[in-house]
Amino acid sequence: MVQVQSFLTILFLIIKMQKPPQSIDFALKETSPKIGAGAVTGDKLSSTYDLVEQMQYLYVRVVKAKDLPGKDVTGGCDPYVEVKLGNYKGVTKHFEKKNNPEWNQVFAFSKERIQASVLEVYVKDKDVVADDLIGRALFDLNEIPKRIPPDSPLAPQWYRLEDRKGDKAKGELMLAVWMGTQADEAFPEAWHSDAASVGPDAVASIRSKVYLSPKLWYVRVNVIEAQDLVPNDKSRFPEVFVKAMLGNQALRTRISQSKTINPMWNEDLMFVVAEPFEEPLVLSVEDRVGGNKDETLGKCVIPLHIVQRRLDHRPVNSRWLNLEKHVIVDGEKKEIKFASRIHLRICLEGGYHVLDESTHYSSDLRPTAKQLWRPSIGILELGILSAHGLMPMKTKDGRGTTDAYCVAKYGQKWIRTRTIVDNFMPRWNEQYTWEVFDTCTVITVGVFDNGHVHGGAGGARDARIGKVRIRLSTLEADRVYTHSYPLLVLHPSGVKKTGEIQLALRFTCSSLINMLHMYSHPLLPKMHYIHPLSVIQLDVLRHQAMQIVSTRLSRAEPPLRKEVVEYMLDVDSHMWSMRRSKANFFRIMGVLSGLIAVGKWFDQICNWRNPLTTILIHILFIILVLYPELILPTIFLYLFLIGIWNYRWRPRHPPHMDTRLSHADAAHPDELDEEFDTFPTSRPSDIVRMRYDRLRSIAGRVQTVIGDLATQGERFQSLLSWRDPRATTLFVTFCLIAALVLYVTPFQVVALLAGIYVLRHPRFRHKLPSTPLNFFRRLPARSDSML
Repeated sequence: MVQVQSFLTILFLIIKMQKPPQSIDFALKETSPKIGAGAVTGDKLSSTYDLVEQMQYLYVRVVKAKDLPGKDVTGGCDPYVEVKLGNYKGVTKHFEKKNNPEWNQVFAFSKERIQASVLEVYVKDKDVVADDLIGRALFDLNEIPKRIPPDSPLAPQWYRLEDRKGDKAKGELMLAVWMGTQADEAFPEAWHSDAASVGPDAVASIRSKVYLSPKLWYVRVNVIEAQDLVPNDKSRFPEVFVKAMLGNQALRTRISQSKTINPMWNEDLMFVVAEPFEEPLVLSVEDRVGGNKDETLGKCVIPLHIVQRRLDHRPVNSRWLNLEKHVIVDGEKKEIKFASRIHLRICLEGGYHVLDESTHYSSDLRPTAKQLWRPSIGILELGILSAHGLMPMKTKDGRGTTDAYCVAKYGQKWIRTRTIVDNFMPRWNEQYTWEVFDTCTVITVGVFDNGHVHGGAGGARDARIGKVRIRLSTLEADRVYTHSYPLLVLHPSGVKKTGEIQLALRFTCSSLINMLHMYSHPLLPKMHYIHPLSVIQLDVLRHQAMQIVSTRLSRAEPPLRKEVVEYMLDVDSHMWSMRRSKANFFRIMGVLSGLIAVGKWFDQICNWRNPLTTILIHILFIILVLYPELILPTIFLYLFLIGIWNYRWRPRHPPHMDTRLSHADAAHPDELDEEFDTFPTSRPSDIVRMRYDRLRSIAGRVQTVIGDLATQGERFQSLLSWRDPRATTLFVTFCLIAALVLYVTPFQVVALLAGIYVLRHPRFRHKLPSTPLNFFRRLPARSDSML
């Protein structure tokens, strides 16, 4: 016990020495952006986007043209439209041989960058040598109307084209031109002037988008038994197992203990599947005939759309399915049906929540089946304002550049902002909303560099700039939080700050009663507790769910790429990391530091370091012994007063990434190199050997502490085990005498005498250990029986 106490004390001192204050450069900063419903736009209050700064845009919707004149020999034309405002120019696609084209394309020009007074719209004919002008339309910017949602969209109008001299030309162009903000419905799909350098093929990859994660289900396959199997070799006992395939997931049962043609398993196999169900479940019964050789005895294919959906713990009906087998007859492959059959119980589990995130910071805890959802308790609104101080993430034309965009994930809804091209201080000012069903959830916001803006190759990746996690339960209701969060990324060379992102956040509670009642509900759906899955099962299923989500989102347009989804979902959080292990150990010691502080305080009371405090403790102890009914009220009153006292110093801002807590600022370079190593390792053998030896030394210390704890527990067991006959005789005799004394002596007297003895003055203490402690340390343990 002394070794354990000294070990914990040394570690506590190490914590105090190795945890310097958080660097101010990595700290959270409160900001005061110009946001809010009071922002006046024209003669109206704009409240649609009240968590972001209003950004003015000139919108031009090019709808179609008619009666365009022919410019070539055949009398046809290849028209396109060029929208020009100062130095900025946007171009629609061109059509081959079409005099009445339709484009329906929107252009958005930032008002901050407008350096002209006239908007020019040209209709041109595509030609090999030089494009011919068909006609143009000019607009004075002072005469352009303003539109503020929720007003209806501005109706486009026909404009007669004119030539360069201002005379009427043949043909008309349908346009709509207006001044608006980023709250306009046309904003997400518009061509933006700040992305004028982006080619037409890459425009889709820079637009903002909202994605939905696929609806995930657990598939439970209970393999019960098989009947009438026909093994190829009838002279041996078959060693049969069942292999199940669902997409790229493969599981198998154990080999049946009954080595007959009617084997039994009664074993569950769990899979993850997403709607719509594209892949069937394939079951094959196989016979292990050799070391690495299996023979298929039968196979069946089950489409998942016909599988029963279970919402609670009630068992589903079992089914007998026929196994199909193919045999070779005269060189031809023939199918033998109904030769054997298999007994199954299969269902889609709707009562579980399919974990696709780390359980420590999940954004959604609802079951799969929508019928089991509770009503929402509020609304979460996020305003992604801007970033500043971003680091160059790639090189273009010999200089560093960054094309930044944000991704936010909460529940099944993912959002992606537009990409701000070649800017270290991007301003997005986009606002998004989520329904909240549980406050004990986390929203994750990540910033990435778009690697496909300038025609990146197929192997190009979107580099991570940093991310922020915010737990909703730490937010006050109906309060707007505006902070600048540091963007921190861990590299093999250490932690680096790659910039800061400015967010505005507001959680609005729709039902206070439902929100408070939520704290009495279990964190996960009830099926996780009625039929719990093992930790290993959950880890494997979580990995499969992450792969499904990343694959589905990477097929969207624009794609949310696999590396982005995996970074947002913390796909590698389960991998070994010396730094993370130290950080978690320091967290444990931080929790235990309160108990250590209480122990030190009590030791000072017992040693009369402060006589006045010790006397007050004596008086309080005597009162509680004489009136034991006051013990519990005193404890709860004390906790209440501590809570009220700490209210003055309550956190005023949301939590953020803490380099000190993560042990990132004090990690050794070799530990970081080990953390970024692949699995399996790709490092040289001498480095792997060194790390293995280091891990062995750490494990040896942990082993010693665990052994000491086991020794103390075995000494307690040996009190009555008669392993040491003399010690057990003394203890049994003491128990008999104590029972008689306590039977005739009131409990309050015993408690009072024991308390006064513990709190006695140092003059009546000895430096030697007490008699009970000496007796306990002499008890035998089983450590001397270990090899």
